[in-house]
Amino acid sequence: MEKNRPIVIPWDFSELAEYAFQHAEKIARIVNLDIVLLHIVKKVSDIEGAVSKLEEVVARLEKTYGIKPKISVKEGSIFTDINRIIDEENAFFAIMGTHGIKGMQKFTGSWALKVIVGSEAPFFVVQDAPKNKTIEKIVFPVDFNFADKEKLIWADFIYKYFKSKFYLCYIDSTDLLFKKKIAANMMIAKKFLTEKGVEYDIIQLDGKNISDEAIKFADELKADLIMITTTKNISFHDYVLGASEQKLIANEKKIPVMTINPRKDLTKLKGFN
Repeated sequence: MEKNRPIVIPWDFSELAEYAFQHAEKIARIVNLDIVLLHIVKKVSDIEGAVSKLEEVVARLEKTYGIKPKISVKEGSIFTDINRIIDEENAFFAIMGTHGIKGMQKFTGSWALKVIVGSEAPFFVVQDAPKNKTIEKIVFPVDFNFADKEKLIWADFIYKYFKSKFYLCYIDSTDLLFKKKIAANMMIAKKFLTEKGVEYDIIQLDGKNISDEAIKFADELKADLIMITTTKNISFHDYVLGASEQKLIANEKKIPVMTINPRKDLTKLKGFN
């Protein structure tokens, strides 16, 4: 594990930011990663004041949680620069707090969604404090669009540290082509996880919408995390969030969601072998 690749938290001095820190803290202890609080100011003259304010936050967090985060204050815009700075920090992943989809839209409009998909680093999106001290149960939706080797690599990574159990869930399709694709994608996932020794179950969900049913299942399971990948558009480097992904990320049950952006080159996921 590369110690210098931190967990980055976009920090706005809100309760949600502290929820994000609580999630980061439990991961950082087990995976042995640094935590960086990232705050963006509009002009250079604001940096000194923000640093002073953040130092007070750091002292409180260290006293409360026993772990001292680093700080990073940069000039820029949360609308356009947050992903660039996260990548400059060489973040392993980012954790961001939000009040569901309405809160995300209120925070940055459509930019909030672009923040999630615009960075090379995966995002954990959280709406509440963590319910457990570890990550025991992870819901892993599989559908006909499943093309995320990186998602499986992250599953292997999380299992190595947390011994989590993965629940590969799907909805059977009446469309023969979709049915065939779902079966093929499930076979790929099963083969990979079996070879890695990752514990998993396969769950067929009822209903027609994988997002709705995955959220319902995750809530009944009391899952600690839902793992998804973002949608890849025509251009390889152009990613969007579809309605189903938005619904999962901003789910009303406030279950944390890890979003992973598919990449051509797995070497970008430094630290994985």
